[in-house]
Amino acid sequence: MSLSIQVGNAPCSWGTLEFEGLEGDAIGYRQMLDELVDTGYTGTELGDWGYMPTNPDELHDELASRRLSMLGAFVPVALMNPDSHSNGIATAIKTARLITDVFKLSSQTNRPFLILSDENGASPQRTANAGRITPELGLPNDQWNIFTSGAEQIASAVKKETGLSTVFHHHCAGHVETPEEIDEFLKRTDPDLIQLVFDTGHYVFGAGDYSAESVVHGLDRFAARIGYIHFKDCSSITATDIIEKKQDYFTAVKRGVFCQLGHGCVDFQAVVEWLEKQDYRGWVLVEQDVLPGMGQPKESALNNRDYLKSIGI
Repeated sequence: MSLSIQVGNAPCSWGTLEFEGLEGDAIGYRQMLDELVDTGYTGTELGDWGYMPTNPDELHDELASRRLSMLGAFVPVALMNPDSHSNGIATAIKTARLITDVFKLSSQTNRPFLILSDENGASPQRTANAGRITPELGLPNDQWNIFTSGAEQIASAVKKETGLSTVFHHHCAGHVETPEEIDEFLKRTDPDLIQLVFDTGHYVFGAGDYSAESVVHGLDRFAARIGYIHFKDCSSITATDIIEKKQDYFTAVKRGVFCQLGHGCVDFQAVVEWLEKQDYRGWVLVEQDVLPGMGQPKESALNNRDYLKSIGI
């Protein structure tokens, strides 16, 4: 078993998704954290603002009593809209301060990340075409400038105010989905300000490449900017059917396109071997969007953890 890679899980695996209409059954944060620990994970992310306590002392106590590390916090911002940038900065700083204060109270050695993302699902066109984005649906140069300027402003403010690093989450139904869009975003942003959180499931669905080599090719391509990893699987059978039927991103999630680890097309054994070759000493975070009718979150979390143990982490 790899001793350099630690495994966390996130509130979204218990149905607390950021999209209206995709919320799972209401599971309180205490139950979520208890089940997360019971199923073998040692870290978590914050989840939506207000899901967990927003008082740092209280949040620290909840995590410390379970020996959990705070790994990061997801902040979606409509980056292509310049009017959203100032609110995005304020939200990111507020969020970063909370997890920074929790970190300072804790004994953990790894600093959490501010996980910045486009406001996924906000664009009807991108949402309708997730998993099959063509170059014609991409941002023109002037909008790329607005998008990346906003991202850098947020990352810079977070760094200045809290010292936290920002990682950008490429995400289906956002404006940075395909490998080419990830590449363009990284070329246009300062590596000293923004690194990449590489999400295995979003990568293969966004790439439309369900081959065994797909994820490792992506890891190789973006290795210099990867600061954090999300483990998510993708069912090629479901994805192909969604594309053939021209169904949107919300339907894809409801249909379980992001399935339990080991049930999809992502070659996680190859991913783990890649991470070990890179001497990766950070965390991997498991995400599986569990919605009503898709099974029990605790059972899925346990199955995912058992699968990762079977491949050495």
